[in-house]
Amino acid sequence: MTNKKQEKQPEDVNEVPAQAVETAESEPELESLRKRLEEAQANASENLSGWQRSQAEFINYKNRVQRDQEMVRLSMKGDILKRILPVLDDLERALANRPAGDAWADGLELIARKFLSILESEGLVRIEAEGQPFDPNFHEAISHEPGEDVESGHVIAVVQNGYMLGDRVIRPAMVRVAQ
Repeated sequence: MTNKKQEKQPEDVNEVPAQAVETAESEPELESLRKRLEEAQANASENLSGWQRSQAEFINYKNRVQRDQEMVRLSMKGDILKRILPVLDDLERALANRPAGDAWADGLELIARKFLSILESEGLVRIEAEGQPFDPNFHEAISHEPGEDVESGHVIAVVQNGYMLGDRVIRPAMVRVAQ
């Protein structure tokens, strides 16, 4: 029995088991690893949000460049069409004063219609003005006259047609306005 008592002697109170020592030493290491993990996750989150912000900025930049290019293209197109409009005006004046039944004038009218259809296919739209209320955004008044059949402030007659390209006025219509 004495041998069994010696085998089962209680451990020394000051003696710490090896597993407890390992846990005590790894506790600061575990805390350090947790902090590093949190820092890495915060850094990853920051990088992700920065990347997303950069992507959004790039998409906005790309859209802005496309919009600017479209505006430049429309502006250039408008400038070219504006230079061509006097030719159309001359054709229309010639047709307004043509002799009736002249075959040559009929051919000229066909040319004028084709020319106008090409301009319209490019997006050019005639500003309808006659009988409309005067709008300085679309009309340029060249005279104010008493109008018997037209209300005051309305267009009596169109002297020169105006045109628009999209939302942009290429040339305002020159009009006579009723007093």
